[in-house]
Amino acid sequence: MSSVLWLQGGACSGNTMSFLNAEEPNVVDLIVDFGLELLWHPSLGLELGANAQKIFWDCARGDRPLDIFVFEGTVIEKDGYDVFAERQMKDWVTDLANAASIVVAIGDCACWGGIPAMEPNPSQSTGLQFHKRDKGGFLGPDWKSKAGLPVINIPGCPSHPDWITQIIVALATGRTADIALDDLHRPQTFFKTFTQTGCTRVQFFDYKQSTVSFGEGTRTGCLFYEFGCRGPMTHSPCNRILWNRQSSKTRAGMPCLGCTEPEFPFFDLNKGTVFKTQKISGVIPKEVPEGADHLTYMAQASAARIAAPQWSKEDMFVV
Repeated sequence: MSSVLWLQGGACSGNTMSFLNAEEPNVVDLIVDFGLELLWHPSLGLELGANAQKIFWDCARGDRPLDIFVFEGTVIEKDGYDVFAERQMKDWVTDLANAASIVVAIGDCACWGGIPAMEPNPSQSTGLQFHKRDKGGFLGPDWKSKAGLPVINIPGCPSHPDWITQIIVALATGRTADIALDDLHRPQTFFKTFTQTGCTRVQFFDYKQSTVSFGEGTRTGCLFYEFGCRGPMTHSPCNRILWNRQSSKTRAGMPCLGCTEPEFPFFDLNKGTVFKTQKISGVIPKEVPEGADHLTYMAQASAARIAAPQWSKEDMFVV
C-alpha cells in the first residue's frame, strides 16, 4: 500500500475538481482497488486542526512513511502570503518533499508557476522545480526525491483527471521505471504527442484552410491561422483522451490555449493576443509548428493551399 499526501498552495482548486471527476480509474478505485492510502487531501481528508497537523508533522519528521507527496498550486515564496497549519506553506513543501519517496506537481501552477507567476508576481509564486521554462523553481534544478527522481510534472490548467490518476496508479504500484520523462519532467506517455493529434480539424490544417469567424460553426476550418490555436505546438493528448469522454477545445470550436506548456498564458494576456494568431508582416504566423522553420513552413503552406481539394473548403459534416 502506497501512502499519498496532497496539499494545495497558491491554487484555485481546479486540479482537485478535475481529480474528483476522474473515471479511469476514479478516486474510489484508487483507494479500494489499487490500495492507495490517502493520508490527507484538502477535499477528502477527514482530519482537521491538530489531528491534521499531526499527520503532516509525522510525515515531515519521518515518523510516518510518505511514498508520494502531491502538490497543487504555486509555491508562494513571499512571507506571510500562504500560511497553512500554523506554518508557511513553503516550509511544509520543503519538509514533505524531502521526506517523500516521490514528488508530483499537479497543474501549471505547481509545475511552473502558471498564471500567478506572471509579472509583476507580487506573491513571488513559482513552480516546484521550474519557473516557467527555466529549471530551478522552489526546490532547485538538481533536487531529487528519496527515490532519486526529480519532481514529476503533470501540467494543465487544469490537468486532465485521467492523467492524474493513471500516473498516480503507476507510481503507487511500483511502475516508476515505466514512466519516461521529457526535458520538462512530463511523463512522455501523455506529453510526447501534440494536441493536434486526433483533432477533427487536422484536414483543414493540412490544406491550410482557415476559419475566419467563430460563427462558422464548430467543425469548419482550422483555428491555427487566425484564432491563436496552439494545437500544433502544444504537447498534450487532449484529442486522444477526450474530456468527459466526449470532446476537446478544438472539437468544440475553441482554440487550444497551450495550457500544458510553461509559457502559458502566452504573451502575458496582453491586449490583442488572446484568440488571435500573432503574425509577421500581417501574413506569416509568428510561431510555427515545432520543428519547422518559417521559410520551409510558408513554402509548404503555399503549396498546400494550391493543392487544396474542394472538400477541404467545406464543412466535413452534413448537418
